[in-house]
Amino acid sequence: MALRFEILGRFNRARAAQLTLPHFTCQTPLFMPVGTQGTIKGLTTQQLEEIGCQIILGNTYHLALRPTSELIDELGGLHKFMNWPRAMLTDSGGFQMVSLLHLADITEKGVTFQSPVDGKPMLLTPEESIQIQNRIGADIIMALDDVVKTTITGPRIEEAMYRTLRWIDRCIAAHKRPHEQNLFGIVQGGLDPVLRDICVRGLVDRNLPGYAIGGLAGGEDKDSFWRVVAQCTASLPEDKPRYVMGVGYPLDIVVCSALGADMYDCVYPTRTARFGTALIPEGVLKLKHQAMADDTRPIDPTCDCMVCRNYSRAYIHCLVTKDAMGSQLLSFHNLYYMMKLSRDLHSSIVRGQFPEFVRKFLLRMFPHGDVPQWVCNAMEVAGIDISSCCAPMSSPLTSEICEVGFTKLSEIE
Repeated sequence: MALRFEILGRFNRARAAQLTLPHFTCQTPLFMPVGTQGTIKGLTTQQLEEIGCQIILGNTYHLALRPTSELIDELGGLHKFMNWPRAMLTDSGGFQMVSLLHLADITEKGVTFQSPVDGKPMLLTPEESIQIQNRIGADIIMALDDVVKTTITGPRIEEAMYRTLRWIDRCIAAHKRPHEQNLFGIVQGGLDPVLRDICVRGLVDRNLPGYAIGGLAGGEDKDSFWRVVAQCTASLPEDKPRYVMGVGYPLDIVVCSALGADMYDCVYPTRTARFGTALIPEGVLKLKHQAMADDTRPIDPTCDCMVCRNYSRAYIHCLVTKDAMGSQLLSFHNLYYMMKLSRDLHSSIVRGQFPEFVRKFLLRMFPHGDVPQWVCNAMEVAGIDISSCCAPMSSPLTSEICEVGFTKLSEIE
């Protein structure tokens, strides 16, 4: 295996680790920004290093279309092509089964896409996905899995889980660079605990370098979300990294880390930046709002990033709907926020201060004590006492109101 995973600290299920990969040594828990086609929109690789980014994610499907994996390989691999010296992860292309479902036909052989570029059919098999990723050269490559939205029920969920297990063997057989690249398997099974358990046991039997929890963050309710994460992290090996795919909300990352997860990725911090929204400890700040027009404060007075040190809310409000610089500045700030969150999670676990960190985080986001009930439930399983953060809950109705209020109270206007 081309990785080493050393746990440096624990609190109950939460763990802080050092993940050594061919191109970089990372500290977990960690968040990976998504650079679909070899770039994080609006930011240079030097800026990504400056804010402490450890791993970035590239999209196999899109890179295979443009500029093509053959060209990337010919030019020395994606690290060299995009001038990124640190670690990289490529997904398998499987997510496009969900996001481009109207263009896809899924069979046992693989997934046939209608190319959004020229309309031609493109067959992505487990073997082809691995071959493309071998050419791209990322430190971590993902097995092709059969992805189904968690909001779908019925026999399709079971079909997808068993197909994912069949496909992992084809991925392993096709992988030609196991001493340079780490193949992660992906746990599927929807919201069915029995199917999830079968998939976990099947993947663990293959002794892979790491494991991902897939099929979440697709519209399922939060109580189901955290329970699937908790079930999978409890069954996956202690000495291997655990990656919850598609998770990018800060609250979700704190909860999943408390439950024993290590790695996350999402477009959320950069996509929301392009819509004029900044991440702050209290939730989000919408810079498009007219109230920002004459606000001379930084986005976040407690933030040390280049944007908060040099620019006012009023300035970014002026730019955000009219100039690309606005979304670039917000993308920088939002990713800085995510990298700092990752560092704080790691250091608080190592120092034995994780419960205090979680309570402080929740008090900033929910100053009125209206912590969502799903968070309370998850923290109970994680063994973290957050009673000091929560207002008394007298009935299920109160919990429901609390859940609804989260969105409003998290959007500081």
